[in-house]
Parts: sequence; structure tokens; C-alpha cells
Amino acid sequence: MTTRRARGEGGLHWDESRQRWIATVTVGYTPASKRIVRKGSGKTKTEARTKLREKIRDYEDGLAIAEHHYTVTEAVTDWLTYGLNGLSDRTKTKCEILCRTHILPALGARKLRELRAQDVDRWLTDKAATLSTRTLRDLHGCLNRSVNRAMARDKVKRNVVALCSVPRGQEGRPSKSLTLDQAKAVLDAAEGTRLHAYVVLSLLTGARTEELRALTWDRVDLDGRADIDPPLPPSVQVWHSVRAGGDTKTKKSRRTLALPARCVSALALHCQRQDQERKTAGKDWHALGLVFATTVGTALDAANVRRAFRRVVTLAGMDPAAWTPRELRHSFVSLLSDSGVSLEAIADLCGHSGTTVTEKVYRHQLRPVMLQGAAVMDRIFAPTAEA
Repeated sequence: MTTRRARGEGGLHWDESRQRWIATVTVGYTPASKRIVRKGSGKTKTEARTKLREKIRDYEDGLAIAEHHYTVTEAVTDWLTYGLNGLSDRTKTKCEILCRTHILPALGARKLRELRAQDVDRWLTDKAATLSTRTLRDLHGCLNRSVNRAMARDKVKRNVVALCSVPRGQEGRPSKSLTLDQAKAVLDAAEGTRLHAYVVLSLLTGARTEELRALTWDRVDLDGRADIDPPLPPSVQVWHSVRAGGDTKTKKSRRTLALPARCVSALALHCQRQDQERKTAGKDWHALGLVFATTVGTALDAANVRRAFRRVVTLAGMDPAAWTPRELRHSFVSLLSDSGVSLEAIADLCGHSGTTVTEKVYRHQLRPVMLQGAAVMDRIFAPTAEA
């Protein structure tokens, strides 16, 4: 005689269409008095009951019951659509390109509840063969945030991406700097071009390209103050950038720099050129007050600057594919170091919060300081005449 199941143990029946045992139990009722039923299925009665107990345990612990058919594509798409609010358009575009190019083709079809940590590890390792470490971190971050959002919305129980570390990728493009002769050639080649003042200011002050594109004329003083003590030289206030919110990269990056004479003359000529462009544009001119702008006064983007800089490099007799505008800043550090300027002073001029970044990023350009100690020790322990 079959023993009757106790109250609360639920039901168990055979589903002919699925060829599986189905265990069910009522765990509660909705406010509309509709039963909340949990089910577990298996090829055997024991397997069905085991899966049902797991779901009941999750329910009692307050855990989400993962959706069966929710895919990685759906999770990533939802994050791209709703999870990037408040970020800049540039960041949104970058995330979408990374997801569409690398995440969805490889993992998009996987059901999120079936995604395993080893799947993510294998995917990242494959990508490490062609991508840089920085790009791998960005990919991991995009997928991690997508799954976190899905988990917060009861689409999956846990985030396996958070359990995976980012492997070391390919070395990025090595930074380099212009030699003194190359720097002079670039300055000469830039004369007469629309990028002349930009090149001179970047190379002679070390300002970042993102800072120069946001520079306005009210932050530029070409006259200085000779009538006060101590006198104030011509200067430029590097207080903003094209980053989200207009802030500089760090608080220390907000600085006021004295202008070399060559910068003053280049900016004066640039101002005259821009006045002529303003008259030519007429009512089409955008009065944004930008120092470096298009022929109608609108802001330059990074692509504008790169194209114009490549033309300057070509005129200087160098390979345009080998140089980018940001390397003018590297050249600024290199030239100062070669001239004996201390690391601390270079860090201040570059807007670094300390010397660590200066040493790490520009380590190939910096003159070794240890040579001074070796010279002193040679004098102390110099061999005597008797020896």
C-alpha cells in the first residue's frame, strides 16, 4: 500500500509529453490569493524531489529563481540600454563597441544561468592572444556589470564573472618621445598650419591634448604683469579638460603654467588667424571662446587633432603613422629631463599628484638620477697616488 505524503510535501506526477517526473509544492499565495507554486523535474522521482528541495531552499532564503532562457545577449543589451545613464557619449560608444565586437559573438548565445567561471576564463585567455591588458580589463568590466545588473533583477543567482581574474594581454603601443632635432623639425613644420600654436603649446608646456581642446581664451594671459612685485609672466590656466564634467584628470592636474616666449608669439598669431576665421564665418560662427577650434568656432575632437598632426609630422620628414599628439607631452618630459630638471619639478609641471606616475609612464625618457651618487662615491673612494 502506497504511503500518503504528508501535508506540505507537495505532489509528484509523471509528465508523458516531457518524459520526466514533475514534483510540485505550494510555497505561498500572492496578494490576489493566487498560489505560488515551485516545480522541480527529473528523469527519476528522486532527482525531481531533489531539484524541488533546492528551489524551496532558495525561496526560503530569499534568493532569486533564475530564468531558464535569459541569455548573455539579453543581459548585455539591457545594461547597454539602461545601465550607462550619466556617462559620457564617448564612454557609451566605447562600451557598445567592446560588447558588440568581443562579448556577444563569443558568449551571447549562452544561457546566463548556465554560464560558468571556466567559460569566462577560457574566453578571456583567448582574447589575451590579440588584445592588450587594458582592453581585457574593459571587457571584463562590461560583462561583470551586465551580469551584476541581471542578478539584481532576479535573472540569475550569482555572478560568476566576478570570480574570474583578468589575464595579461599583449603589450600596448610603446610610448616614445621626440629627440631635440626631431622636436625642432616638428616645430618648424607646424609653422603656417592651423595646428602651429597647438603643437608649440603642447610641446613646450606638456599640457594634455584633452586639456588643450578645452582651453578657452579667458584662461590665457599673453601679457603678464610687469608692474607688480614679483612680476607675473604670461601664463595659461590649465583648469579644464574635455572629460565628463569638464574636470581635469586629477586635482593636481589643475595648474597655471608660465608661457615660454615661443608660446606667446604662436598664440598671438593664432588669435589673429582665428579673428579672420570669425569674420569669414559671420553668423555661422559659434562663440564658445575656445582657443583651438574649427573654422566655425566649434570644438575640435581627437580625430581632428590626429589628422592635422599627421600632416605636420609628414612635413617634418617623419613617419606619420609612428607618432601621435600625446607624444608631444612625452617629449616635453624627455627634453626637461635631458636638461637636468628634477623629477619632482617635472611631475609638478605635468600635473601629476606625485613622482610615481611620472616615473612609471615616462620611465624611458627620464635621466637616471643614480648617476650622481656614483660620481660622488668615485670621488670619495678614488685610488690614492701611492696605490
